[in-house]
Amino acid sequence: MASVELKKIVKKYGDVEVVHGVDLTIDDGSFVVLLGPSGCGKSTLLRMIAGLESVTGGDVEIAGQRVNQKHPKDRNIAMVFQNYALYAHMTVKDNMAFSMTLAKRPQSEIDEKTGWAAKILNLEPYLGRFPRELSGGQRQRVAMGRAIVRDPAVFLFDEPLSNLDAKLRVQMRTEIKDLHERLKTTTVYVTHDQIEAMTMADKIVILRDGIIEQQGTPLDVYDSPANLFVAQFIGSPSMNLIKGIADKTHVTTAAGAKLPLPKNHKASVGQHVVYGIRPEDLELGKGFKAKITVTEPTGPEIHVYSELNDIEICAIVRDRQVFKRDSMVEFAPRLDKVHLFDAKTSMAIK
Repeated sequence: MASVELKKIVKKYGDVEVVHGVDLTIDDGSFVVLLGPSGCGKSTLLRMIAGLESVTGGDVEIAGQRVNQKHPKDRNIAMVFQNYALYAHMTVKDNMAFSMTLAKRPQSEIDEKTGWAAKILNLEPYLGRFPRELSGGQRQRVAMGRAIVRDPAVFLFDEPLSNLDAKLRVQMRTEIKDLHERLKTTTVYVTHDQIEAMTMADKIVILRDGIIEQQGTPLDVYDSPANLFVAQFIGSPSMNLIKGIADKTHVTTAAGAKLPLPKNHKASVGQHVVYGIRPEDLELGKGFKAKITVTEPTGPEIHVYSELNDIEICAIVRDRQVFKRDSMVEFAPRLDKVHLFDAKTSMAIK
């Protein structure tokens, strides 16, 4: 196992800079998820750690050693790709053993390690099959098996579940997390799926346009978003964000709606702010009125969409109730869960 250190990492393609001086420490044995929208630089960062992309500026260190000039095979990493990258003409066992075969390891060692990996990943019945005879989830487990037999210092996962259906993604999330708990190998995992990030990570690193917007534990970034981008990106349905002007007790919108503030809020009187409240923190009760537009029953809860002076808001209601379109409903925000952001800078007011 090993720590990974990114120091002032810059990546340019010609004159276009896509990663802008990223600093990141990934602790030994941790599970870190790089999260962000398409084009934010997360896969580029991962590929620079792997050595599949050159570094324009800065240093990549693995286990305290600078590896900028090292070939991928010399970095003691193993990478699992989105498209599995299995050899169609090889059996499951041969795919898993490929790196050891290339290295001319003894057959006894190959048999031992592939057998160990197959047992961990529930692949023992499939060792003689070819990739075309496997399901998507089984193929992904083979790709993971090929990685773990190398006993690498660092696992790198590049959106490994994006080709799987929703039910299988949930199952594979659990399997990857369980694998990490068993092996304790430092893991860097790239995804654009916030649910994957929240359920799997020790630390989430949220990227946008080649910079880190925020990093922290899943609950840290969920409960205390540093800015409007993080607030909108983390959470499903996303946080309700309403513009207005603050006074001592309320935020008043342009249309005159008044949203209550906690007593100890940090906004200045007259400051232009964005009032944030997550859907699960809006309760039925005395507060502000909105007109219902759509309801979405999900089973355990109902997502109630409504309009507050032409601003769409969402509330999550867990009671079995009937909500009629165009009827009025009154919501009370949980004041200890209100977030305030500066309307000009987009940063959280703390």
